Amino acid sequence: MLRTSLIWESAVGSPAGTRRGPSATQLFVISFLGLVAVGTIGLLVLPGLYTGPRLGFVDALFTATSAVCVTGLIVVDTASYFTPLGQAWILLLIQLGGLGIMTLATLLIVALGRRLTRDWEQVTGGQARVLSHVDEVSLVRAVVRTTLVLEAIGALGLWALWRSELGASAPWHAVFHAVSAFCNAGFSTFSDSLTGFRTSPATLLWVSALIILGGLGFVVLADLWGRFVRRVPRHLSLHTRLALLVTGLLLFGATVLFLVFESHFDLRAMGPVDRAVNAWFMSVTARTAGFNTIDYGTASNASLFLTLLLMLVGGSPGSTAGGLKTTTVAILLLLVWNRLRGRDETSFLGRTVPKDTAERAAGIVIGSLLLLGVCVFVLLVTEYPLETELDRARFLSLAFEAHSAFGTVGLSMGPTADLTTGGRLLIVFLMFVGRVGPLAVASSMALSRAGRPVRYRYAHEDVVVG
Repeated sequence: MLRTSLIWESAVGSPAGTRRGPSATQLFVISFLGLVAVGTIGLLVLPGLYTGPRLGFVDALFTATSAVCVTGLIVVDTASYFTPLGQAWILLLIQLGGLGIMTLATLLIVALGRRLTRDWEQVTGGQARVLSHVDEVSLVRAVVRTTLVLEAIGALGLWALWRSELGASAPWHAVFHAVSAFCNAGFSTFSDSLTGFRTSPATLLWVSALIILGGLGFVVLADLWGRFVRRVPRHLSLHTRLALLVTGLLLFGATVLFLVFESHFDLRAMGPVDRAVNAWFMSVTARTAGFNTIDYGTASNASLFLTLLLMLVGGSPGSTAGGLKTTTVAILLLLVWNRLRGRDETSFLGRTVPKDTAERAAGIVIGSLLLLGVCVFVLLVTEYPLETELDRARFLSLAFEAHSAFGTVGLSMGPTADLTTGGRLLIVFLMFVGRVGPLAVASSMALSRAGRPVRYRYAHEDVVVG
């Protein structure tokens, strides 16, 4: 009994015999479920949210999930279907989802003077373990402070750019898009998203900066702040260097490719500067932001495939972005590269990545791809009955929709509003899993390895692979 209690305490971070509630990972998932439920109920019962008829349950659930999971997929036009009050409700859900309901709950506990338990720290402060000099409470406070400051700066910049054109409505549009951009949500108060600003390089670059900052992750921002602003004499962590390296390669590499792929399509009629800025914006927004300046329904096949890859990778851990995450993909590639070189360890820049971390990265990628493949198959069945006329283009648009939902991106080739009830519920599931699933899986795997050591093993027997 004593040994069982000790193992239980190590796994969940509570005194033996006192732990009866859900685990930290379960609390994290439940918190997001609760926020989605509150958002859905609000869309169903709050007065003054709509310019026309009220949304039904499935569409309200879809919209609330898309906002809380900062995805941006919509079944109705946010600009015309909702009143300013309705848009404000969606913006509140975006902000809470971007910050993470667990972060807000932690701040409440701190405000009440209560001591954080180890279990809560594993979810809210797990990022701080990458930066040993940052304690959990300070990190959580920095998350909220940094978010609000950067969103405020972003809103002021957009207001300055839009005030002459939009007049009295400029402040609201600026605030909405600043929050939506930093949270990588992709919701817009313009019916055509940012297509109307495709010839405004200043707007696209400003929004791009907000998206990138929101997608880097608070660990990276804190590390950069300490190193280059506060001049703390230390090297950037391996996490920060990997996140910056992969982000830079994806952004600049994809920009060049989009320039090539779209030079005879959507970017054809633009001048050199606008063409380059729009290609840059396409590379930025595809990694979980969801704003668009082109019609993805008419984009080239090469651009669509590249966008699928970018949506799958997503942003960095601890950020408002979704996807597999930059560091996860980087660790998996390093694992493969080092194995090809005959090395048992995964190393980079003079540092060795723990074996457990590499295995978690591989597990997350493989599991996510399997889940996404199954969901695409089911979506094709629900949206494409066997007795209807064949439409090969439908396959690409639905696969694109599924990747966009799982990566919490929000880009679409157009089928969102035409999805059946079953299809919409499947997209809701993908948005939710894409937002909380990878983190929950990684947390569960880490807790399992740390708290439940295996004291036996079976006999070895090899299997031929390759």
